[in-house]
Order: sequence, then C-alpha cells, then structure tokens
Amino acid sequence: QVQLQASGGGLVQAGGSLRLSCAASGRTFSSYAMGWFRQAPGKEREFVASVSWGGAYYADSVKGRFTISRDTDKNTVYLQMNSLKLEDTAIYYCAAAPGILVSTKTNYWGQGTQVTVSS
Repeated sequence: QVQLQASGGGLVQAGGSLRLSCAASGRTFSSYAMGWFRQAPGKEREFVASVSWGGAYYADSVKGRFTISRDTDKNTVYLQMNSLKLEDTAIYYCAAAPGILVSTKTNYWGQGTQVTVSS
C-alpha cells in the first residue's frame, strides 16, 4: 500500500519560512515525480512545485521563494518555503506520479498539512 505522509505545516508570520516534508512508503519512488499542491478555502487545488529526474518545476507564484528537493534514499521530498506571503495560506498536499510530472489527476496523495501565514 502506497502512503505519503506530509508534515511541517504551521503558523508563520509574513516574510517567514517553513519547510514541509513528505515521506513516501510502500514502494520506491526514485522513478516517480513528487510534488506539492495547495488548496486555499474556496479555491481549486493548484500546483506548487514538483521534482523528478527531469528536473524541478515551480508555479510562477512561488518561483524564487520556494525550493523543492528530494532525498531518494529516504523516499522523502521537501518544500522549503521562504518569504511567505498571506496568499500562501492553504492546505498543502504532497503527491507522486510515475514519470517526470505530477498533476492533480494522480492517484497518490498525502493527507495535507495546513500552512497559515499571518500579517
């Protein structure tokens, strides 16, 4: 059974930083893309960042502020979030998919972790 366990969310002031982690278990994800999505209240889930052997990709809204990385030995992906803004407030979900890209259509999702940015 594939499981993705996200952690690291919390409350932070605008301009601050948080690091999210997503640990995968149940199979080896070295050939999978792993990524992060987020969903704010009343909005659709949106892509944030992903990483695979094909490289790293970011949403325009987080470029230059967020960094995604992975530790293949630990089957873990990280999202370092710096210079956080109020609009970054959302539930963040990790996801995985075969290949080099991950989208909202993937079957592999973590449980979500809340990130709240305050003024």
